[in-house]
Amino acid sequence: MESKLSHGLSIAGGAHYELRFQSLYHAGRGLAFPCDARGEVPLDDLSPRALENYLFARAVIGDEYSTPEVRECGD
Repeated sequence: MESKLSHGLSIAGGAHYELRFQSLYHAGRGLAFPCDARGEVPLDDLSPRALENYLFARAVIGDEYSTPEVRECGD
């Protein structure tokens, strides 16, 4: 159920962000979703599969994935 959205949301000033859920059991694996600087993901803009993965990741924080963190993405 690994998914990686390669784009972040464009914020004033050109910064892009992603909300990343790191796997607790597989180093280097995780799920990432476009978000704003506060970590808010635009759910209406996600594909059905990405939305399913996002809701799953949120439901298993502490069991499968770490608490998500907001990361600034380079262009």
